[in-house]
Amino acid sequence: MAGSRLRAIAGDRAALVAALVFAVLVAACIAAPLYADQVAGTTPSANHLTDQVTIDGKPTNVVSLTGVPIGPTWQQQFLLGADENGRDLMVRLLYGGRTSLLIAAGAVALTLLLAIPLALAAGYFGGSVDSLVSRLLDLIWSFPALLLAVLLGTALSVTGAEIGPFKIAGGSPLIPIFVIGLVYVPYVARPLRGQVLSLRRQPFVEAARSAGFGDARVMASEILPHLWSTVLVLAVLSLVNAVILESALSFLGAGVDPPDPSIGTLIDAGLDTIVLSPHLLLVPCAALVVLVLSMSVLAEGLRRTLDPRGFFAVDSGRGQ
Repeated sequence: MAGSRLRAIAGDRAALVAALVFAVLVAACIAAPLYADQVAGTTPSANHLTDQVTIDGKPTNVVSLTGVPIGPTWQQQFLLGADENGRDLMVRLLYGGRTSLLIAAGAVALTLLLAIPLALAAGYFGGSVDSLVSRLLDLIWSFPALLLAVLLGTALSVTGAEIGPFKIAGGSPLIPIFVIGLVYVPYVARPLRGQVLSLRRQPFVEAARSAGFGDARVMASEILPHLWSTVLVLAVLSLVNAVILESALSFLGAGVDPPDPSIGTLIDAGLDTIVLSPHLLLVPCAALVVLVLSMSVLAEGLRRTLDPRGFFAVDSGRGQ
């Protein structure tokens, strides 16, 4: 079964190309410090307002006297140009992509950490446990994801958050991780719950109960292994949504705080100079489109291969 699935994934050319593009983007973002130090010779926060760069043998100001930053030079320094503060756009883009991906990955990890136990408990026990979990998920589900994330992100970025012994200061990157991870719990828990509802009636589960296995052991050893393919697809789909939502939050001022770079903050900054320096907006927008598109195609390829029976279409159900 596993071998056939691997062969099916290998035969999906679109998914393979998307996986390759995504891997290249991730590797480039991880190598951001190396690129900044060894190639560009600068840092994401270093200003070069009074510096000059040589283009075609002619010295050119990084930022002109009229305040217009240099465009793409297509060389090591300022490969994609500079922003209004004379900061290397390519360096900031790589660091910003790394920040966005790290926040998105952390948010997905938190989502899975919360959603999987909730889905297992609701689907396996049913009754009042299922009703309670379903009401909680419906409460979060009832708010549009972006609206709920903006409300939580705005509030927590000012006051911070305190969860038991853990304290998160306002402006910390842990704030968007917490907000995005919480917002997408229903999007993962509901389809997983539907699959658990189907699995709990299977003969191998009944056999485990008859053998004297406790509920926790049945869920961990009999049901959970059958969820991993669905979890993998949902994780990639959630990563796509998390990157988009993180960019939106940072763009709206409820995520990463400037001058720290993220894709959202770069897009926000690019709007201010769209007429005189359109590359400041077009470059991060293009990067976001390529990143999201590659992950979406990869997620769809995984879904076609690992979810042939369409568990994602299973409704949350109630009181089963």
